[in-house]
Parts: sequence; structure tokens; C-alpha cells
Amino acid sequence: MNYPAVLLVSVALGVDAFSVAIGIGLGGIKTKEALLVSGVVSIFHVLMPLIGLYLGIYLGSMAGPIASTIGALILLTIGLNMVGDSLREAKLLKQRRRETPGLAYQKGTGFNLKSPLSLILMAGSVSIDALTVGLGLGPLQVDLFLTVMTMGITAGLMTLVGLVFGHGLSKVVGSTAGLCGGIILVVIGLKILIW
Repeated sequence: MNYPAVLLVSVALGVDAFSVAIGIGLGGIKTKEALLVSGVVSIFHVLMPLIGLYLGIYLGSMAGPIASTIGALILLTIGLNMVGDSLREAKLLKQRRRETPGLAYQKGTGFNLKSPLSLILMAGSVSIDALTVGLGLGPLQVDLFLTVMTMGITAGLMTLVGLVFGHGLSKVVGSTAGLCGGIILVVIGLKILIW
């Protein structure tokens, strides 16, 4: 897999973190807190695919010629799941707006930035896809260091952007971003399968 494909996968993985960051940013956040959240998300996006990549490399050596197909199918599954989740979220949001017309988004996300456990759980939840994508990329023989660093830096930057601009963005952007991320993974998975 070439670097542009790795970069696209990294952006697709960062979409979850970006979407969550929008919600956190809507509730208001200080610069120090924004840097802390994006840093922790970045670290998780390095560790999770690294674990997945090592598992994938191990499985790839056992699976032989079908390893690339397995990796592509994993990417396709994750991408389709992300698309489905985004469509369900958009439908739910539309239904809530219909049931309570005129209801504005209220400040406060229920996310406690001062709690280390809360921060770790949030970072873990938005990087869990990185574990499975790392598993899918392992058999594809990617550059390990470059891949995980790209994923980590991209996720961290996307989180920071989501936090900074979250106040000005609507919740609909979050579900649209998730849809785009899912489509990117599906396209990359199909490209690997076809070529």
C-alpha cells in the first residue's frame, strides 16, 4: 500500500475523533484542554494500529496469499459499518428535531475533561477502529513506523481542528464526516480487492 492510501486511511480513522471533538468543542474548551485531548487521542491512534499491525503481520505470515484479501475485507467491513452508523445517526437527529421543533443544541457534552479515566475512555472509543484497521493493514506489508505515526498525527490534528472549530460547526457535520470516512475506507478496500 502506498503512502497516499495510508494517508487516506488515517484521515478516515481520524473522522471519529473529529466528530467527537466537534461535540466537545461545542461545549466550550480551553487551549490547554484542547491540546491535552488531541495529544491523548494522537497517542491512542499510534498504539491501537500498532497492536493491530503486529497482529496482522503475524496473521499475514500464516495466511499466505489470501492475506491482502483479508485486509481489504476488514477495511470494507469497517467502512460499511461507519457509513451505516452515520446514516443511523443522521436519521436519529432528524427524528429528534421533528419531535422537538425549535430545540437548540445545549452547551455541555457530559464529557469531563478533568477526569483521566473519562479522557482515556473517550480516546479509546474513537481509536478502536484503528486497532481493526491496523489488523487489516498488517498483511498488506506497509511501513510500520510511517503508518502508525501518520495515523497518530492525523488523528491528533483532526481532533484539535474539531475542538477549535466545534463551536461554529453543527452536529450534522459530524455525521456527514463519519459518512465520508466510511466511504473512503470502502473505496480503499475495493481498490485493494480489484487491483
